Amino acid sequence: MKILDFLDPENIKTDLKATDKKGVLEELTLPVAAITKIGHKELVRVLMEREHLGSTGIGNGIGIPHGKLKGLPSLILGVGLSRKGVDFDAIDKKPTHIFFLLLTPDNSTDLHLKLLARISKVLKEPVFREKLRAAGDRQEVIDLIKNIDNDF
Repeated sequence: MKILDFLDPENIKTDLKATDKKGVLEELTLPVAAITKIGHKELVRVLMEREHLGSTGIGNGIGIPHGKLKGLPSLILGVGLSRKGVDFDAIDKKPTHIFFLLLTPDNSTDLHLKLLARISKVLKEPVFREKLRAAGDRQEVIDLIKNIDNDF
C-alpha cells in the first residue's frame, strides 16, 4: 500500500494559516469538500467529533486527524503543513506542524487502519519529518512521500 495511491495533489496545503485545531481542520477539508461534494461543515463536524474522543496529535509535531463518513465514495487523504505550528492537543504538548488528514467510508475499517498504520510508520522517520516540514510546495511534498513510499 502506497500513500500516494490515495493522495490527490489538490489535498496538499503547504502553508496552513490556522492557529487552532478547528481552523486546521477547516483548512484541510476545503479542497476535500470541493472534490467530494460533501458539505464542508459536515467534514469538520465528523473530524471534531473524533477529536473529542481523544486528540489525533500524536507528538513529534504530527497530527493525523481522521474520521469515517457515511456516503463517502472512497478514501480521501490530505496533507497540511503549518510553519508556525498549532496547539493540536498533542500527547507531548508541543506544537503540531505536519498534518495527514484521512477520511474513509464508514464501511472500510480495514483500509482505514492499514493507511493509518502506513502513515504512522513513515512519520517515525525523523529525517523524513524534517524534510516534509520544510517542504515549500506540493510537488516537493509529493516527491518526499514518493521516496519514502519506495523505501518501505
